[in-house]
Amino acid sequence: MTVRLDASKVPAELVRLTSRLGDPARDLVVLAEGNTSTLVGTDQLAVKASGARMDRAVAADFVLVDLDEAAAVLADPGATQAELTRLLAVESGPYEGRRASIETLLHVAAATTGLASWVAHTHPTAIVGLVSTLEGPALWEGPLFPDEAVVVGTPAWVGYEEPGLALGRAVAGAIRDRLELTGVPPRCVLLGNHGLVALGSSSEEVEAITVMAVKAARTRALALSVGTPAWLDAGLGADLAARGDEVERRLRLTGGRP
Repeated sequence: MTVRLDASKVPAELVRLTSRLGDPARDLVVLAEGNTSTLVGTDQLAVKASGARMDRAVAADFVLVDLDEAAAVLADPGATQAELTRLLAVESGPYEGRRASIETLLHVAAATTGLASWVAHTHPTAIVGLVSTLEGPALWEGPLFPDEAVVVGTPAWVGYEEPGLALGRAVAGAIRDRLELTGVPPRCVLLGNHGLVALGSSSEEVEAITVMAVKAARTRALALSVGTPAWLDAGLGADLAARGDEVERRLRLTGGRP
């Protein structure tokens, strides 16, 4: 798998998005947690390098991964985690040994199966707390408020998987299941005991999904602390999200997909 470091090809908006999401005051990630990516042309994915901090991101903190080659690894039942670790390393040049994030295949799954051109993976405390409970999946079966339905939709769920090959495969499977069920990919994937993946077609969209999902998590925690949450019907939420005026408003808010 071809992995290169070429800062001149890393979109400036990817660096800005990464820095915004990494701001410690937002409590979305700490230290070197989380990663972001975007398509570069049609055949490469720019993804944060392993060990790089989001709040201090610069263009040299991203590597370029050949998308088709990475997708082939993801689909190969014979691939191993040890092989993936080797393949994620820059092979030559001054940055030899620098490695793409171990969660790169999560981004590959979102880009290839989920049709996302921008991906933001974060570990918000508010979300990690809820997805680390036995009740985690049930807490997200329906929305609690209208803007959650419109911006976040119904998340796909992945139980805990080891970061790397296993997690990438599980995310790809969850996205495929949603596509088969509804014909459209999810806007986000919740990772049990881990975090959140936002899928979109612009940096604004994945940032909007991320912050609204965090609000949704905090709302659940507050509702649970005082009583029983009054869930909106999932079908009603889907109908609301598809309503023409709400689609238009979502586009204005996120600059993303209808």
